[in-house]
Amino acid sequence: MGEGKDTEGTTDTQARRAPAATRTADPPPGPLLGLDAGGGLAALRGLLARPLASYYLLLSSAGLLLLIGLTMVFSATSVRDYAKDGDAAASLTKQAIFAVIGIVAFWACQRLPARTFRAVARPALGAAVVLLLILNLLVALEAFFRVDSIGPLKAELLWLYLGPISVQPVEVAKYALVLWGAYVLARKGAALGWWKELATPLFPVVGLLFVLVGYNDLGSMLCLLALVVGLLWAAGVRLQVFAALSVVGLAGVGLLVAAASLGAGSGSRDADNYRLTRLTAFLDPPDPKACFQEQLQGCYQLVQARYALENGGWFGVGLGKSTLKFGWLPEAHNDFIFAIIAEELGVVGCTVILVLFAVLAYTGLRIARRVEDPFRRLAAAGVTAWLVGQAVINIGGVTGLLPLTGVPLPFISDGGSALVVTLAAIGMLASFARAEPDAARALHARPPARWVRLVWAPLPPLPGRRRRPAPPAGDRGSVPRSRTRGPDEKAAARGVRPDRTRAGTASERRR
Repeated sequence: MGEGKDTEGTTDTQARRAPAATRTADPPPGPLLGLDAGGGLAALRGLLARPLASYYLLLSSAGLLLLIGLTMVFSATSVRDYAKDGDAAASLTKQAIFAVIGIVAFWACQRLPARTFRAVARPALGAAVVLLLILNLLVALEAFFRVDSIGPLKAELLWLYLGPISVQPVEVAKYALVLWGAYVLARKGAALGWWKELATPLFPVVGLLFVLVGYNDLGSMLCLLALVVGLLWAAGVRLQVFAALSVVGLAGVGLLVAAASLGAGSGSRDADNYRLTRLTAFLDPPDPKACFQEQLQGCYQLVQARYALENGGWFGVGLGKSTLKFGWLPEAHNDFIFAIIAEELGVVGCTVILVLFAVLAYTGLRIARRVEDPFRRLAAAGVTAWLVGQAVINIGGVTGLLPLTGVPLPFISDGGSALVVTLAAIGMLASFARAEPDAARALHARPPARWVRLVWAPLPPLPGRRRRPAPPAGDRGSVPRSRTRGPDEKAAARGVRPDRTRAGTASERRR
């Protein structure tokens, strides 16, 4: 084949070999493939489209929050512990022990199938109610009759002690309400459109828990409220129900605020109504100078937290270099640990915490949307609303965007019961993430080694196909009775019957 020529008589080879002086300048190179905005979004979509993306997002966000929490607990308590007992790592060691127990709880919960969570829903709720009743009874006996303990049982507002063992019953109540609420709502199904079905037995049990928890701990009751709202939203309840619940909830919160004058939340009938002072300090913040000079109640912690935020700036003063944790900011290792993060790590550190909680929220809702089982969907939404709602209440109170309620920051604040129960809830979410249809198919397509399944987690069940039930016999119409075959109509062996020929017309042969 000869070289083709263009309209001016120049060959293609000559055009390709033109001197550099006569060639036009090449366009500037564009951005590298995959590094521009469109390529980055496409890569992100590709990662999120993978079957086990929910599982790995859950593990990474929760694991990073746990590591940050251990680091910040050590930073907030090391100097105090060294000055008190000579051991700077005392609180860190205690928190690390509870973290190990929580990881074991995570491992156990991610191995359990959904039917096990359904089976333990009622016993867990019963145990939580019993623990709350015992706690409130002991608190009432101490407040009215000066009875400190009954045998080995002792209570201190929110904590229940059985000898050396301590537990916070409200944390058990959160997990139990997730399981039981998801179980009840999943059984109701489409009947949730009726008020009678929605009100029994959900509302009486939730009201009882609100009273038992909210009398001494209003912040935890608000976390339970966020949990219930998440369950009802995932169940598809009508907006009229949420409107009615909002009115009832506001009235209940008002009663609990008024009950603080009788000793609710403080354990002493002579104490001031600290809930009302916190609410008024939020609605009408006093001047910081007046707060210190006149020693106003309800504003000291909020002012110190704002000083910590201001002192941190964009990048913080450095890890471990906070000054407000030296007795200036109460509960710096627990309720106000976010203020220490803001002072030591600045806006950048606070942004990392917020992003991790946002990833956790996205992952929980993603699991709730992808699983097929209604119980798994409701439980995933309830756990997500609980953890994210508690984080919002804590961070909002520290920054002054919400009234102070005194709830810990999940994964980060110092506290054993809260950390163990939180990691157990994350384990349940991990079990649900592995049970997503695409994730289950991927795990069965390329199953891990046997020792990995024994040590880490078994294979989830494959998603079953929903088959329509067979119609009853009466709907199938009349079925002709089978007639008894004669000796000459018995089935012969494969091939042409010896007594049958192809004689006759086609219609006769079809007969």
